Amino acid sequence: MGIGGSIFLIALGAILAFAVEAELGFLDLTTVGWVLMVAGVFGLVLTLWFWQSRRRTVVARSDEPAVAAAPMENDRVVEEQQYREVRRPGRPV
Repeated sequence: MGIGGSIFLIALGAILAFAVEAELGFLDLTTVGWVLMVAGVFGLVLTLWFWQSRRRTVVARSDEPAVAAAPMENDRVVEEQQYREVRRPGRPV
């Protein structure tokens, strides 16, 4: 759903619950508004939880030397550290 969709549901639910005074015989708009607000809050919490779980990566420095090309005339040799990404075991992202 995303953050934008969740905020939209919360805003629409608040409008229906607190600002609309229409009378429909078969539908209570106040209840519909509260249901939309709860769905929006649930979607927002779920989205933030998924975003938090995606950020659990660890970067570890490798002990293997980087392969460098042979230097040419007037070139500087710059050593670069090589990094590799290590993911924790668990469910795939």
